[in-house]
Order: sequence, then structure tokens, then C-alpha cells
Amino acid sequence: MGKVTIPKQYHSCLNRYETQEAIGTIKHLMEKKLCMALKLKRVTAPLFVDPASGLNDDLNGVERAVTFDIPDAGTNGQVVHSLAKWKRMALHRYDFFVGKGLLTDMNAIRRDEELDNLHSVYVDQWDWEKIITREERNLEYLKSVVNRIVGAICNALDELKYEYEQLDTELCREVAFITSQELENLYPRLTPKERENIYTKEHKTVCIMQIGDVLASGQKHDGRAPDYDDWKLNCDILFWHEPLECAVEISSMGIRVDEKSLDEQLTKSGCDDRRNLPFHKMLLEGKLPLTIGGGIGQSRICMLLLGKAHVGEVQASIWDEETLEACKEAGIDLL
Repeated sequence: MGKVTIPKQYHSCLNRYETQEAIGTIKHLMEKKLCMALKLKRVTAPLFVDPASGLNDDLNGVERAVTFDIPDAGTNGQVVHSLAKWKRMALHRYDFFVGKGLLTDMNAIRRDEELDNLHSVYVDQWDWEKIITREERNLEYLKSVVNRIVGAICNALDELKYEYEQLDTELCREVAFITSQELENLYPRLTPKERENIYTKEHKTVCIMQIGDVLASGQKHDGRAPDYDDWKLNCDILFWHEPLECAVEISSMGIRVDEKSLDEQLTKSGCDDRRNLPFHKMLLEGKLPLTIGGGIGQSRICMLLLGKAHVGEVQASIWDEETLEACKEAGIDLL
């Protein structure tokens, strides 16, 4: 059974037809602005990969991938969770060079997702990846990229409001940067999600860095797979979402593991068995480019910019009967 929050006196600024029109506008604007801001080129991406390749994203390490057989190929296909590792391999195979990157439309099924206002089993992202130099593997470079992404989102909102003057969404362009340990130090008695909410409510636009490793408390801020982000050089971007009065994560991203950090993180996570998978072997041997990349939620962006209270207002998915009934009574128009 899903969990749904019904905001008091919620009313969408746009009707269903206007919403569909606006979603198309947002997706066009964001793709264009992200490509310009980060020097990306759009490429075609897979819906599924061979599980033996090691290219699928393990997320927090417990989610089950949707797997199916392909009789004529004599193997199985596995629906992607994200394209974190595939993108890096693609940059290598497609002969991209330093300073250039790729952008894809990523569609995924996350069957074990807990359904609520922000989460669906259907995931749509702009997945992007860019080649960097070893000298750029630092927090200052990470922050500069975060600022470019936030700028692209805010610029898209400005253009959207010219077309839909009834929209009252406001976003803050100034990003408050903080590490997960600094956040725990500020609010040691709160849960990670509570820390995110209280800090984002105050600062409006937030970047929480260094996620995945164990904090001083012995707990993790959040889980991260050991084989794509460098836990010392990654982050989440959050915006305060007024309709739900909570922080909304728009992007998980980071500078990717190099040979050293992959070696360390595989051991810390008890995942040494992955070392012989094709992707991991190439990376440990230094055969893949150094990169930065992430995923930016398309439905989350649409929710944020359009002031929607439920992700089902901007994407078609499947919901439990209790959620459908509660939203119908509250005038939350699920697609």
C-alpha cells in the first residue's frame, strides 16, 4: 500500500490539458539548457542491459531488477535502474573527449519502490555523463557543475512562467553546500530525511555532499552503490517544495570512481566479487575515462516547476486503490 500526503487547500495552477502542454515545454527547455550548460550531446540509451555485463546500477544494493529472457539471443535482459555505468562505457566507445559529455532519456522500472507523492515504480531521468581531467576530481569542480545545473533549472522556470503566468513557483538560485557529516553534526538527533527537510526549508536550494560512507554516528546518510560515485566527491541536489512542505531531491550526481576509490569502495561494501565483471575490470585497469555525471528526475522537475502535489500528476503509472481514492477526493488529478 502506498503512502499519500494531501496538502491543505491544494489546487493545481494548470488543468490537465495545460499540464500536458507544459510538460512538453519543460522537457524541451531542460534538454536544451542542460546540453548548453554542461557541453553535452544527446545520445540514444538502452532500456535494458545484459546482467552479466555489470553495467546495471545497483542503487542501494537491495532493489530487484526486472529481468526477462530473450530466447533468440540465448540470454536475459535486465531493465536498467539507471545508466550510471553504461554512460561511462558509452563515452569510451563513442570516442568522446575531455570537456564533452552525453545526455540521454533514461526510462526505468523500480519494482521495489515505496510509493508516495514523490516515488513511482516508473522512473524517467535525464542521465548525463561528461569526461573530466584528473585535476578536476575535487569538490570545487563538483560545486561548479551543481551551480550550472541549478542555473539551468531556474532559467527553465523563468521561461515557463512567461508562457503560464498563473504559475506561482519560486526557486532560489543560491545553493547552500553542506556535507552529510556537517549535516549530522548540526542535527545529531534527527534522521537523515528530517535533517534534509529542516535544512532545505531554511536554505531553499541545497547540495548535500559526500554520501555513501559511514558517518561518525556509525550510520550512513543514504546508501550508494560502490562502483559509480566516489563517496568523497558526490552529492544530492534538493529544492524546497512548497505544496508538500518538504525537500525534494532533484538530482543524485557526482564525480565517478577512479581506480583507487573503486578498489576501496568495493572492499568496504563487501562487493569484491564484482572485480572480474567487464566494466569493473576495465575501470580498475585504467581503461575508462575519468568522468562526472548524474541523473536529473524528469517527473520531479515537472512536479517542482508546475507546483504539483503528486508525481502521478505529471506521469502515467500504477497506484494502489487507497491512493487513487484519496487523490480523487482531494482534487489531485492523477494521469
